[in-house]
Amino acid sequence: MIEFDNRQNIIEFNDGIKNLIEKSINTALEYEKFTKPFEINVILTDNDGIKNINKEYRFIDKETDVLSFPMLDFKFYEKKDIDLSDVNIETGEVVLGDIVLSLQKAQSQAIEYGHSIEREIAFLTVHSVLHLLGYDHEIENDRIIMRDREEKILYKLGLIRGRG
Repeated sequence: MIEFDNRQNIIEFNDGIKNLIEKSINTALEYEKFTKPFEINVILTDNDGIKNINKEYRFIDKETDVLSFPMLDFKFYEKKDIDLSDVNIETGEVVLGDIVLSLQKAQSQAIEYGHSIEREIAFLTVHSVLHLLGYDHEIENDRIIMRDREEKILYKLGLIRGRG
């Protein structure tokens, strides 16, 4: 289950964006062989909103493009198993966590990088899903692994060429 909470009014949140985010999440999970029912909350915000969340939870007083709040306390790609404590007992779904996405920042980065806002939203969503599964990019080797997976997933989504 993917729940949306639109907290901004700068970029129109329409069915196209909703479907793109859902498809990006599902494609990333499929690529990572995550086959269990899941819960992800997607919070859509603007630059001020994400700056406030970044400051409150990470003590960084600046805007960013996407924040990930994973609920799993291990790297799924290493363990490939789920503990019962990670499952919502009411729904049977694995609680993966929250994605906070600044649509305003996605739009400005799309312009900066010379591609569509759809491509930028998909990239940020995939990036965040990988974080929810335990990937990180703090050290160079991990960054290379994560970037390779992002590109392969974006290729599967038809948003980049030549990385299948």
